[in-house]
Amino acid sequence: MSGPEAKDGTAGVNRATDAATKAGPTRDTIVDFLGDIFERCGDAGYLGEPVTMAQHMLQGAWLAEQQGLPEEVIVAALLHDIGHFTSEFGTFSMQDTQDRYHEDAGAEVLADFFPSIVTDCVRYHVAAKRYLCATRPSYNDRLSEASKHSLILQGGPMSPEEVAKFETNPNLERIIQVRYLDEAGKDPEMITPDYGHFAPMVRRVVDRHLGPGAEA
Repeated sequence: MSGPEAKDGTAGVNRATDAATKAGPTRDTIVDFLGDIFERCGDAGYLGEPVTMAQHMLQGAWLAEQQGLPEEVIVAALLHDIGHFTSEFGTFSMQDTQDRYHEDAGAEVLADFFPSIVTDCVRYHVAAKRYLCATRPSYNDRLSEASKHSLILQGGPMSPEEVAKFETNPNLERIIQVRYLDEAGKDPEMITPDYGHFAPMVRRVVDRHLGPGAEA
């Protein structure tokens, strides 16, 4: 896979995570590893939107918690864009002409520690945008200009064949929920808790998935 060079100053943000990413988190360190990304990199601008990266992800998780959604969905919303900081290709900008595959990068970092409902929501939240634009045309009206631009880079609305394949995913309902939370988490006036509020939940989701005494 190849990708663009960062043109917007975000290469430095991604280099900030290089050492930790190369070393790799463990079961004991994954919660703090993710929190450290929020702490050091969360103030980066979110893709031309009026919020930072941390605000965007925290808003999605906070909205999910307020709606009483399962912890796995809340955590997926919290972490759905973590790949912007772990992708070797840097963070999206409005000047991009190629996709940066942040969804795959994020799912890869989480795969050893989280259940498929979380990693699928992360890996397929971009595909869900393409799916919704194909199956619910009014969804396109929800998209910001930045999201519409990235949609073009990501392949545009799905083809009928892609829709049929996507609908076979057993986690489809939750993936779609996280996609709607993604679009909702762009409010510069919204006040949310910080990552520390969600950290115990992240730990519970990891421990439920790995089980007692399991090693990752």
